Amino acid sequence: MNVKKFTAATSREALRKVREALGPDAVILSNRPVDGVVEILALDNDDVASLASPSAASGMDAPRPQLHLDTPAEAPLRSVSRQFDDAMAARSAHTPGGYAFDDAPAAAPMPTARHAMPSLHMMDEPVAAAPQTYANRRAPAPETPAFDMAAMSAMMSAAIAEAKQSAVSAATSAATAEMHGMMNEIRAMRGMMESQLSELSWGSTQQREPHKAMVLREMLAAGFSASLSRYLIDKMPAGKDAAESMRWIKTVLARNMTTMANEDAILDRGGVFALVGPTGVGKTTTTAKLAARCVMRHGADKLALITTDAYRIGGHEQLRIYGKILGVMVHSVKDEADLRIALKELKNKHTVLIDTIGMSQRDQMVAEQVAMLTDSGANVQRLLCLNATSTNDTLNEVVRAYQGSGLAGCIMTKMDEATSIGNVLDVVIRQKLNLHYISNGQRVPEDLHLADRAMLVDRAFRSKRDAASQLSDADLPLMMAGLGNLNNDRSLREVYVG
Repeated sequence: MNVKKFTAATSREALRKVREALGPDAVILSNRPVDGVVEILALDNDDVASLASPSAASGMDAPRPQLHLDTPAEAPLRSVSRQFDDAMAARSAHTPGGYAFDDAPAAAPMPTARHAMPSLHMMDEPVAAAPQTYANRRAPAPETPAFDMAAMSAMMSAAIAEAKQSAVSAATSAATAEMHGMMNEIRAMRGMMESQLSELSWGSTQQREPHKAMVLREMLAAGFSASLSRYLIDKMPAGKDAAESMRWIKTVLARNMTTMANEDAILDRGGVFALVGPTGVGKTTTTAKLAARCVMRHGADKLALITTDAYRIGGHEQLRIYGKILGVMVHSVKDEADLRIALKELKNKHTVLIDTIGMSQRDQMVAEQVAMLTDSGANVQRLLCLNATSTNDTLNEVVRAYQGSGLAGCIMTKMDEATSIGNVLDVVIRQKLNLHYISNGQRVPEDLHLADRAMLVDRAFRSKRDAASQLSDADLPLMMAGLGNLNNDRSLREVYVG
């Protein structure tokens, strides 16, 4: 082995000297600065090959020795050797991550090593394998990772299907939104055309039949809705003058109202009745008026009063005062369980009147109150109190909120405070309510009367006749234009015109 030393001022110059002297395959053994210069120790590539492959004449190239145990004295040693090898193999097989003695991976041999270390069991057999040297030793092949093409294909198919589904969903959503927008535009155009056609139609009708314009102004001034007024005007027979047209309108209105003919339906038949409605419509006073009528006909022992008004300060005290005057016991309940118990105890009474707590028609507790009365275990008949001073839209909203599974009837309250009652009659006609009583004062029980259809219709037109001139003929076409197609209004389909 001939190791040469090269020195130069820089590493680049020293490497150039090595390349010129030993060739491009020279082996660099060290590279270090010494006394301001760079010193490189290098070895020729041929010398390295001679180190990896020893000569045939050397002792390292000789075959490994063999141990022959032929004599009887040496047999126990051979048996012990075999037992040692078997024990080591069994121990490594039961040890996690262990190796068998004969199968253990060989460590990297030293440059001068020629043969691996044999076991004691292998010493008695000649080795036929070729010697393994540093030069001809091959590196172990890298482990190839398992690759499942079926699983990869399934994953790709699922990803493609999901992408297609997302694209289809996005396209469907976009198409649905576009279609929804188109339908809204079509509805808007239809409404606009109907409004313009209604205005033009009413304008021509007003010119050809001026008495219809007069009847329309009277109905609007009396408090009836524009849709009901327009519907009856369109159904009015031709060839009538203004007076005959008004009589026909009143007759149709009275015919479409449902009222209680006599008090026997309540007083004589009896039952459980609950007065419901918004706050301040006069439920407690109306309950006292009905209680006085029952006592006057059947006596105090046949009547029972129940109040659920535990929220309003002094609410139940007002009914207790009325009950004390009439000689009737008043029971106070808080929830559905108390109501069930009270109704079960009062099942022998002829008539039971329930005064409920008043709440706004937009309160969520309205539905709970309706459910409490419906599920009380008794046939509770609900009577809705309608305030005559409320507007038409408000009354319709109240009826929808308290409708539930059905109302037994309604009572018009505060008639003495209302300037017009056409709004209440309009709701009664369109909602098909049974009008039992009208209340026109605070006196108990004098200010409670049976509903008279002809009287109510005449009262509606008489109370607002002076204000009819407030609507001019020029305002009527604009008002009729906003109604659109009246055939779509379900509440008008059941109005009977004869």
